[in-house]
Amino acid sequence: MPNQKAPSRRTVLSATAMLGAAAVIADRAQAQTEQKTFVLVHGSWHGGWCWRRVADRLEKRGHKVFAPTLTGLGERVHLLTPKVDLNTHITDVVNLIKFEDLYDVVLVGHSYAGCVISGVAEQMLPAISSIVFIDAFLPGNGERMLDLTPANLRAAALEAQAKGDAARPIVPAAAFMVNEKDRDWVNSKLTPQPLGPTFTPNTFTGARDKVARKTYIRAVEYPQPAFDKWLAQCKADPTWQTFGIEKSGHDIMVDRPDELTEVLIGAA
Repeated sequence: MPNQKAPSRRTVLSATAMLGAAAVIADRAQAQTEQKTFVLVHGSWHGGWCWRRVADRLEKRGHKVFAPTLTGLGERVHLLTPKVDLNTHITDVVNLIKFEDLYDVVLVGHSYAGCVISGVAEQMLPAISSIVFIDAFLPGNGERMLDLTPANLRAAALEAQAKGDAARPIVPAAAFMVNEKDRDWVNSKLTPQPLGPTFTPNTFTGARDKVARKTYIRAVEYPQPAFDKWLAQCKADPTWQTFGIEKSGHDIMVDRPDELTEVLIGAA
């Protein structure tokens, strides 16, 4: 029987190093496959600024994040004109996805942005792998924000239209039940909401229902019967997953960024 030399210490160390390197490469490959691209779309009176806390958390976990500000709002308030409507805002997000060559997108909309992301899905469905509605509107075909909002907001919109205004007056942070510590900060960032989207009919042919993963997230302590209705609707549909977040106002991304971040990663 031929003699077999025992492996040298150098050989053992080299093999160990190679195995360690292979493990690191495998871990990185796994992490890479788990990285997602999030497009976070804000609601009325807000801007991309409202997602800062959630975006920071997602990016620290290795995800790519885009939080566009819709035309006429936030830092783009100088672009407000009477011509800005829902289709303008849909195009804002559609063009972001196109020009950034985004795919496998987790498309997230808060409040009014439920109308925006529903419209984006109509045009960009193949690029969207998950769609998430956060205390958001789920419009049907032909429905307008005017038809879906509470009576007091409808009255304010109609009054603004009668006066020929380009925007709806700012609704303060307290109305969204933002936590008291952050109210001054949120109030300092809010801008008038373009009036046009309120009167623009939604075009819905069912694209959002064809997205592979669909999620509805509800701030359960924020009173809004329409959101409760849509939450119940989604709960009854096995193709949707739903989550309720407690101890939060309407602006969950401000009040509960840690919890929302975890839910978004799970929804991806």
